[in-house]
Parts: sequence; C-alpha cells; structure tokens
Amino acid sequence: MTTEAPARPKVRQRPAAVILTPSAEARIAKLMASAPEGAIGVKLSTPRRGCSGLAYSVDYVEAANPMDERIETPGGTFFIDGGSVLYLIGSTMDWQEDDFTAGFVFQNPNAKGSCGCGESFTV
Repeated sequence: MTTEAPARPKVRQRPAAVILTPSAEARIAKLMASAPEGAIGVKLSTPRRGCSGLAYSVDYVEAANPMDERIETPGGTFFIDGGSVLYLIGSTMDWQEDDFTAGFVFQNPNAKGSCGCGESFTV
C-alpha cells in the first residue's frame, strides 16, 4: 500500500499594502537615480503631526528594517513603515504635477477625515 504525502496548502501571494500608480513608480525611479550615497530605497511613513494627527512622509532609506513592508518597483525598492501599514492598507499612491504644484497624492480608504490644508489625516 502506498501512502501519499499530504497535500501542501496553496500559498497565495499577499497583495501589497499600497498600490503605486505608474506615475508614482516613475517618480520613485527618478528619486533613486539622484539618491544620496547609501540610500537603498524610498520609505513611506505616517508620523504623528498636523491638525488631524497623522501625515504622509516620504524619505530615503539607508538600511532595511525587517518590520517594514517592501515593494520592488522597476526604479527601486519602496518601503512602508511597519508601524504605518495598518493606516495605509488599500491606499493608492500617485505622483501628480502641474504648473504650480508637484507631489505624492494618496487615496486612503482608512482615512476618516483630513485637515483643511490636506497635510494630515485621521483614522
């Protein structure tokens, strides 16, 4: 009698916490092309500040933190602060530019409100 090995459960790849638009990926590539020496990627975090409590912050990263979410993009590695992931799940990050302003823009389904200037949000 032959015994079969138990079937392995199928492991589904977990979706990224934040969806990056092609425009955001292109901006990350541009940032990494001119990054300071030692930078290994770009990191999104949500520090406490502003009128509503939390703000979006994008900075260069020099060392990987094992608690951070990591997304490989064509232009470089994008990190999401491990402590910020719960505030950002399901968000879309875009880069928008016009004659007067340029910056990352976030569509965050977890945000329950934001301040009038748009610099901070609350969950």
